[in-house]
This record gives sequence, C-alpha cells and structure tokens, in this order.
Amino acid sequence: MCQQRRQGKSRLFLAHCAEPVRKGLVRQSMRIHHLNCGTDCPLGGPLFDGFSKSPLAKISCAAQLVETNDGLVLVDTGYGTEDVRHPHPRLSVAFRALLNIRFRREETAIRQIEALGYSAGDVRHIVLTHLDFDHAGGLEDFPNARIHVMEKEREAAERRRRSWIAKRRYRPDQWDEVRDWRTYAGGGEPWFGFDAVRDLEGLPPEILMVPLPGHTWGHAGVAIRTREGWILNAGDAYFYRREMDEDRRRCTPGLRFYQNLMEVDREQRFANQARLRELRREHGGEVTIFCSHDAAELEAMQRRGPIEA
Repeated sequence: MCQQRRQGKSRLFLAHCAEPVRKGLVRQSMRIHHLNCGTDCPLGGPLFDGFSKSPLAKISCAAQLVETNDGLVLVDTGYGTEDVRHPHPRLSVAFRALLNIRFRREETAIRQIEALGYSAGDVRHIVLTHLDFDHAGGLEDFPNARIHVMEKEREAAERRRRSWIAKRRYRPDQWDEVRDWRTYAGGGEPWFGFDAVRDLEGLPPEILMVPLPGHTWGHAGVAIRTREGWILNAGDAYFYRREMDEDRRRCTPGLRFYQNLMEVDREQRFANQARLRELRREHGGEVTIFCSHDAAELEAMQRRGPIEA
C-alpha cells in the first residue's frame, strides 16, 4: 500500500504513489499551494506596498507548489538556501541595499516543501517566469529538477548580460550547476487571446506558459487550469494590485520606480498590462490573475487554501 503523510488537514501523496493513481486517470489530479519564498522590506513602507504602517514595506516573492501524480512542480523559487547562506557575492550589493532583503531560511522553497513532508528529490520540474535573482535563487536546491524557461530569457541572462542592470539582475551563480534546461520559443496555440506555450516537456497539459515580455525579454506568465477555472501567475508583468483596476488604476511610487528601473521595453510592458486588464474584465470569472510581489494578493490566494486542479 502507498505510504501517505498528513500535514494538518491536507493529505499529501508522495511521488512513489503516482503510478497506481495515474493508471485510473484520464486527466492529471493536482493540488496547488501558494508560497512566499522571500520577503523584501524596502524603506518607504506604504510608498511601496500601499498598506504598511511602518517605515519598512513588505514585498513578497510568490511561488506555487503543484502536487501532481508524477511528482512536484514549482513555479518560480524565490531566494534559495545559498542566497541565505552566502548573499555576497551571489546577489548584487545594490539590490540587497535597495530592497532590504530579509534572508530567512524558513521561507526558502526547499524548507517549505520539507515542512509538507517532501524532499528536494520530489521536485521534478521548475517553471520560471524569468531568471531575475528573486525568482531563480532556489534552482540549485533541486538538483534533479528540469528547468523550463523561455528561450529569449535564457539568452538574455547568459549571452546578453551587458548592461549595469542586467549584470545585477541575472546572477549566474544561482544556476551554474543546472544541467537539465528546456527552453521554448513561444507563439503556440492561443490562450484567451494570448500566445501560449503548451505541451511543456514532461508536464501535464493543464500547465502552460504565457509570454509577457517587457519586464525582461523572455518574461512569461504561468497559467494552470484548476477545477474552478484558470489561475495565472503574471510574474513581474505588474507589481501592484491596483494596476489591474479598470478605473483609476495606479501604482505606488516605489514600485513604479522599480518597474521603470528594471524594464527592458516599456511599450511591451504597458501593452501587456493593458491586455491583462482586458483579460480580467472579459474573463474574470474564468481566470484569477496575480503577480509575484504584491503581498496582499498573495495573502488572498493563501486564504483560499490549497487549490484542487
């Protein structure tokens, strides 16, 4: 009989349970957990996050852990254990100071996965919105995982890392031991009017990538179909929840400054934000959209508990 572990009210099936379960299924059975895999506390409080009552803001680094019949899938990793252990020289002094990063071992993806009763070896795939230091820091905590990223993003991170920002946002020490990469060109079958990358190698068809360039050249969202509809991790396509408002949309001054600092193509970034607002307006009942760094959005997703897919 398959061994099972319990954590609170959640029943978690280990990877070695997959084969007998999979034979009886036409469609993957999945469960999605929303994690915070890093916290930045820049000076400015509500001028960054829009709600803090102290001088320091709270900026999350959202990730998703997806339990599937064939093991675990991570969407982004946030900061990793080596970032916590050796922030210098792995991360830029400038960004560490600007963001006032709080390096907490318990927030790393691997520690949260272990708290659920799993191990690093259970993570079979990692799907990245992009390769910025606060999204890819935990890659090497999962040495057996296959890494999925847009082709343009890997090219920008490894071969076009020339500008002052690029050299500081992309930190090769975070992924120089990764051997199993899968890159994608995009332009596949549309998803709600967006280009989409379906059939990610080794992943269930309910998980796909949605190119959203502008923040970086190969930036993408990650969409997952659940029993209640789709969820879309829009990554850094926007940073503040009110940017998705149809009326009186706005962004805090701190996050507006940061987005302007990090963007590679403002026209594409604004165009994709407009498309995301249209998606929410036209299909809000079918798609839930959230970004990587809005703590209020992340907490709202976490309050829903694990999502069955």
